Amino acid sequence: MDKKVITALLLGLLPLLLAACDKEPTAKQAEQPVVTITAGKQSDENYGRYAAGEDINHNPMIQLGVDQLGIKIQYTVLGNNYEDYVNQLRLALTGAETLPDVIPVYDTGLLAEMIESGQVKAIDEDLARYLPERLQPVYQQFPESFYPAEKAGQTYGLPIAPSLAETQVLVVRQDWLDKLGLKAPTNLDEFETVIKAFAEEDPDGNGKKDTYGFAYSGDGLYSTGWLGDPAMLFSANTGKFIPGNWEEDSQGELVYGSIQPGNKKTLARMARWYQEGWIAADASVTNDWNAMLAFRDGKAGMYVGRPAHIEDSIEVESKILGAEIGVYPTIRQANGEPTYQRAEENDGWLLFKKDFTETAAFFKYYDWLYDAAFGTGKFKYGYLENYDYDIVAGQPVFDPAQFDPPKTRWLFTPGKAILTKNMPSLDQMLPYHKAVTAESATNGTELKLQQLYRTELKPLVTAGNIAYQNQEQLTANKFRGQLPDELQDLFYRFQTKESQVFSDIISGKQDSTAFDAFVADWEQNGGSDITAAVNDWYRQTKEVNTRETDH
Repeated sequence: MDKKVITALLLGLLPLLLAACDKEPTAKQAEQPVVTITAGKQSDENYGRYAAGEDINHNPMIQLGVDQLGIKIQYTVLGNNYEDYVNQLRLALTGAETLPDVIPVYDTGLLAEMIESGQVKAIDEDLARYLPERLQPVYQQFPESFYPAEKAGQTYGLPIAPSLAETQVLVVRQDWLDKLGLKAPTNLDEFETVIKAFAEEDPDGNGKKDTYGFAYSGDGLYSTGWLGDPAMLFSANTGKFIPGNWEEDSQGELVYGSIQPGNKKTLARMARWYQEGWIAADASVTNDWNAMLAFRDGKAGMYVGRPAHIEDSIEVESKILGAEIGVYPTIRQANGEPTYQRAEENDGWLLFKKDFTETAAFFKYYDWLYDAAFGTGKFKYGYLENYDYDIVAGQPVFDPAQFDPPKTRWLFTPGKAILTKNMPSLDQMLPYHKAVTAESATNGTELKLQQLYRTELKPLVTAGNIAYQNQEQLTANKFRGQLPDELQDLFYRFQTKESQVFSDIISGKQDSTAFDAFVADWEQNGGSDITAAVNDWYRQTKEVNTRETDH
């Protein structure tokens, strides 16, 4: 099975050989043996609440799969967080642990290790036979999401629920802006004005200099595309060439965003902010989540994140009297062009153990999960009535406090007991826009957001609409392949050094000339080889896809 077959599939030219079925099981079906599929899961992605006697493997969503499909998902919980999860999977590759049937992975490094191990199966024939017809155009929109999971002309991973993730927005303490007579910043100079005022003019009115302007994630690469991401500050001086991304230059060659000269300007400016106390003193050890928590706890005046995180950060309004949040687009470049941020097009990949044979059952289950996105089948409003929605007076409602009878918000969460980390979506930003413009809703997510727009969580929906209106800010990492092992190891070492150098410059441990030394090291000690290999992959990939599209 060569790449042409997969390309044909993604272009919708192959017929569906196994149709998905959402009918309720008949009595005869109910007598058939249940198919059990084991799957890996990390415990911190499963924050659902369970009733007495329930757990991740014994709950209403697991039982629903058994009742409706005859398919039982059995989770193997591998570690408390992703680092633990990765370590457990590596142990499984050595034989010290047992690999589950389905293995979600969320970074290309681990993906490459799993494929190289020979313990996961190529899925080209499975895709040709079993990928449901209605999902073929979904995958056709994001063919590049397969690239990291390909090796030697074969495909080893299914991109998880491909869909363009929400644009990040700037979340600001609106009450601080109003008190100080300021407006939300629209460029780097205005941003500096605001963070200085937030740090020096006592915006919380307690008579102490205990606030700062901006919280961000500085414990890794300076472009996460998720939460606490300071990429806009670098993009203000580099355009699309943001840290951590490979982007085309004017000659059509891919170049690494982290070595672009404009980064030095941003680093020098952030070093001054750090010295003045305008940004977080502990940023170099602050992760993405804690950056948001610094805002929620009233320490920081701004952070950047996706709209969904506002449900957590808006708690500042109940924690602090008079607190109010505002949501805005991220800043723009001095010339008025947008600043850019990393686009995410899928939520990791699903790999399958070498001897896994229940592929037909897996795709039946996977297609079933998509009923919620399409607003069809049993999942028109959500997965489970009385849990993620209820029908009250003939209408769906999504706030547990409005259920009949009312329930606490901390219910069992069906979407956290499914095989994918998040509920599949066809378009992550459009539902917010439709809620704001009162367009007709077609699924439960859209109905839920329409209702949230009329509650205290209106800023969440407003932020999603801002994301929808500013999709031009998203730029994908154009290198999706794998480097040869020796170059991959070298690239990891460079990225580790990059993170350290950036943090050291900002914190004043090194001056901005350390950036020049980093770039020189890149150019003289292997970075040019990495760049050449990246571009070899890019040219070959474009040529292959051009030929296949032409045919």
